[in-house]
Amino acid sequence: MADVLKKVPVREQEPAVRAKNFEEVCYGYNKEEAMEEASRCINCKNAKCIEGCPVSINIPAFIHEVKEGNFEEAYKIIGKSSALPAVCGRVCPQESQCEGKCIRGIKGEPISIGKLERFVADYALENDIKPEKAETTNGHKVAVIGSGPAGLTCAGDLAKLGYDVTVFEALHELGGVLVYGIPEFRLPKKKVVAKEIDKVKELGVKFETNVVIGKSTTIDQLMEDEGFEAVFIGSGAGLPKFMGIPGENANGVFSANEYLTRNNLMKAFDPSYDTPIAAGTKVAVVGGGNVAMDAARTALRLGADVHIVYRRSEEELPARVEEVHHAKEEGVIFDLLTNPTEILVDDNGYVKGMKCVKMALGEPDASGRRRPVVVEGSEFEMELDTVIMSLGTSPNPLISSTTEGLEVNKWKCIVAEESNGKTTKEGVYAGGDAVTGAATVILAMGAGKAGAKGIHEYLSNK
Repeated sequence: MADVLKKVPVREQEPAVRAKNFEEVCYGYNKEEAMEEASRCINCKNAKCIEGCPVSINIPAFIHEVKEGNFEEAYKIIGKSSALPAVCGRVCPQESQCEGKCIRGIKGEPISIGKLERFVADYALENDIKPEKAETTNGHKVAVIGSGPAGLTCAGDLAKLGYDVTVFEALHELGGVLVYGIPEFRLPKKKVVAKEIDKVKELGVKFETNVVIGKSTTIDQLMEDEGFEAVFIGSGAGLPKFMGIPGENANGVFSANEYLTRNNLMKAFDPSYDTPIAAGTKVAVVGGGNVAMDAARTALRLGADVHIVYRRSEEELPARVEEVHHAKEEGVIFDLLTNPTEILVDDNGYVKGMKCVKMALGEPDASGRRRPVVVEGSEFEMELDTVIMSLGTSPNPLISSTTEGLEVNKWKCIVAEESNGKTTKEGVYAGGDAVTGAATVILAMGAGKAGAKGIHEYLSNK
């Protein structure tokens, strides 16, 4: 009998092997493992795990069906709340959400809710289990801008309610941050993302690619000329931030956004594609979030020696514990309490190194984290040929600047109500990173759900 206080372990590629390939790190559960893990759930009546889920999946109900071996029924339960379970099972920060609230976790390890969700979703993809679609359409047309997690969720929820939904995507491939931002070894594109989008298409959602809202057409034109009665903006936050230090314009300095997009969307990791990337041999990634870990682990797989340079200590790293653990296992070096002051450039305009200072943690700042302060006389240089800045992103102002009556805040984020996505322009709703700035996939999905609810209420009362 397995120890009910401990999770059923998940099989993974060996670190030394996976550090040299782009195949998925985690293998996930098989049927027997999933049922064994599900049997640890005590099926709480007042389930805190549901409160911790931004899209309110009925977690005890789906886990109960897994325990009984009813995987299709488990998928239907998840499908009522989530349009992208195979994605969420892989990239959600469950430890701070559903699993963080799990009662089983008080005296032992919480239930592996994320791994169980992934198992159920993968089972549905492998067995081509269809999502439940609306029996009739209601004739109302809604436009969704962006095919990332917020847009896909909003589109899927509206389609289930009978709306005629069209998603407009600026890039040539669907999926938003799921295809350009998250590496293959964490989220396979063909096996997972493309198939999840197919499920949304099966609900009746239409997609148009290579449509840049603000250039190809505008929100006002969609509503006035093309008959869309409501619009949801889920365009994400793709505008990278930089430090503003000397040398940042040198050849060999990337934003993490650009580096990952080149690698993921242009298949630079695949030798059969003629889209190489200036991968570098000695790389520093500046930042400590999940995107920094993704960029570092990608550079490592492309053959570089990689350092994470972060100005606070390990305790303050914003990345998921699992991502930090995997990066360390694979050989990424962490230079913590370290801050760059200048990028050193050779006579031909290429990166040759980086000047840094050591930091110490002082009093807490507005975020509640201890403020890093410079240690006097601690300057040193790192020899490098590539620097990747992973300091967060903000929304591209193109949509807001070409839409009459759409209010933005000082960070160029669209102002929208959290409960329903309502903006300052009638009939226009927004959610995800375009509203909050860069955040997680599941929070964007939660905002997509709220936007769909807001649009449904608006058009029902219109």
